[in-house]
Amino acid sequence: MTSKALILIEGHRSIGPLYVKAAQRRGLYPVTMSSDPTRYSYLTAEGIEAVQVDTNDLDAMKSAYSRLKQTYAVAGLTGFSGLDESIYVTVGKLCRHLGLPGPDPASIEQSHDKFVQRQLLSQAGVPIPDFRVATNAAEVESAAAEIGLPVVIKPVVGSGSSGVQMCRTIDEVAKHTRHLLGGRHIWQTSPRILVEEFAQGQYITANMMGGSVVGIGTGEFGPLPHFVYREYSFPARLNADENARIADASLSCLRALGLGWGPANIEFRLTKRGPVVIEVNPRLAGTPDPELIQLAYGIDLVDEHIKLVIGEECDLRARHSRTASARFLVPDRDGMLEGIEGTSRAAAIPGVAEVKMYVHPNTPIVRKGDYRDLIGHVIAASPNHDQTATLLQQAVNLVNWTITPFRT
Repeated sequence: MTSKALILIEGHRSIGPLYVKAAQRRGLYPVTMSSDPTRYSYLTAEGIEAVQVDTNDLDAMKSAYSRLKQTYAVAGLTGFSGLDESIYVTVGKLCRHLGLPGPDPASIEQSHDKFVQRQLLSQAGVPIPDFRVATNAAEVESAAAEIGLPVVIKPVVGSGSSGVQMCRTIDEVAKHTRHLLGGRHIWQTSPRILVEEFAQGQYITANMMGGSVVGIGTGEFGPLPHFVYREYSFPARLNADENARIADASLSCLRALGLGWGPANIEFRLTKRGPVVIEVNPRLAGTPDPELIQLAYGIDLVDEHIKLVIGEECDLRARHSRTASARFLVPDRDGMLEGIEGTSRAAAIPGVAEVKMYVHPNTPIVRKGDYRDLIGHVIAASPNHDQTATLLQQAVNLVNWTITPFRT
């Protein structure tokens, strides 16, 4: 009997293994296509078949797909966004070409360009921060002066808070612009910088699937000027009116950007003038969102996405109602990570769902002010917010690590 294959384009450190396991539970055979399969350690660890192919070359991908079809019946195809999200555009194009269910590539492309996304949301009347686009230092400084300080400065294309910084003074604006344009930031496309108003208020995230709001959560960041995630919780503590306004704004975003198919996650700030959209990501959020949504509502977003990919109906009805939270483990200094203790004791606490470290002892730590600073997370769930917060803190208190500063 020919195995039914689920083709995964590239991989993902946190949610890649979730897709592999969900595919296997459905009786599907996961096959990864990647420019460099060795980047994803879980492929070797789980014995997952990988095909090396240039995933930036659509014709090479079509040829690789044709070869796979000689061995497997292909049930569906999806993939993961890299730092510039371009792989997910390729996924859409491949699905269109092959007649498989998938996202609209044009909608994905216009969403992952943050300037185009802002323009489309603005035209649709969706509340967003004031913004300008710039290509050189003079334009950045002029945009910051027009908008008014503080401003947030970020690359037009990118993810994971890479290159994103809040600037309070014109000197900080100039310094961060030099960092972005001076060769230290890796640009996947020609350099364009988004300068936007710093929207102040509670951070809210809405996770969507196929045009439905699945869960609305809240998050916290570490100290400014960077936006390094510190904590996430589902559901967010909001009143009925705030929930409704965020749900309405989320659906308006999907309509404005043509994102009615598959997963999306939308980031907001709950400001004095109501919810303001910071970013629409036309993909599933990485860890810990899928795990928290499963613990809070009993909905497996990865599995529901795979159902859509293989042409089945998804079922987004909540099975239960709990509070799930994650705390990221973030070092407070650079240096050599010597040892990590207490993870197994933390994981043994009833109600703690996961304690995961992303790094091993004897790893050099050099903080970048983005997602790469995170060295692990703890996830806990219980029937209510207060109990979950207590559990999470108990577990986090047990996890300790030692960092020896580098010798200068």
